Amino acid sequence: MKQAMILAAGLGTRLKPLTDTMPKALVKVGGQPLITHIINRLMGFGYDRFVVNVHHFAQDIENYVRIQDYGQFVQFSDERAQLLETGGGLKKAALLFDDDAPILIHNVDILDNVDYEWFARQHQENEGAVLLVSRRQTKRYLLFDSAMRLMGWKNIETGEIRSPYEYIRRTGLSQHGEELYMFAFSGIHSFSPRLFPLMDRFPDKFSIIDFYLSICHRTNIVGVVKDDLKILDVGKLDSLREAESFMKTTN
Repeated sequence: MKQAMILAAGLGTRLKPLTDTMPKALVKVGGQPLITHIINRLMGFGYDRFVVNVHHFAQDIENYVRIQDYGQFVQFSDERAQLLETGGGLKKAALLFDDDAPILIHNVDILDNVDYEWFARQHQENEGAVLLVSRRQTKRYLLFDSAMRLMGWKNIETGEIRSPYEYIRRTGLSQHGEELYMFAFSGIHSFSPRLFPLMDRFPDKFSIIDFYLSICHRTNIVGVVKDDLKILDVGKLDSLREAESFMKTTN
């Protein structure tokens, strides 16, 4: 069994006016809704259990998915009462997952060229989470040591550093004075259900990155680099126009 969570609860504000009347999960690319593209692609890599969190036009997503061929493989995590962000959404959905298999976390509005058989193999038994990262330029980077263990986060514009390690917060360097490795997070990650108990002290609503940064000194959170990573954020109108040609070049 291979399981995944599709994050589909967002308001889709960058896709207005389309999302004034529909959820972003049902915005079409090449004649099919985004959620269909994501689930069908993951099923092609052997995924057969999906949890989809819903909030904005939640009933529309549920009604659509239930009549699809893949509907029997999907369960819903209801966030109608409140959007819970990436960490809170995962925490709320905890009981819907099998305890034994890592959970692939994927946004409904992200298209990519990842080989998910390869990515699944990167999650070793002793690891709590595996974060897919790349060398693309951004303002905010995750910090890793030479073994690619997560050590912190840095905003290069403001100089802000977040880390459970005081010496990193003070110097931005490793314990031995070495530079840490900076990589951009793709938003795609593999999460071990063994981490759910560590979420108990967190509120209902929180970011998954805040969670990882708070536990990376206690458990093995690692990064995996994909140098040829191609990602298209289809959560905005201008990139939506590129989506169809992007899929043709990556699938």
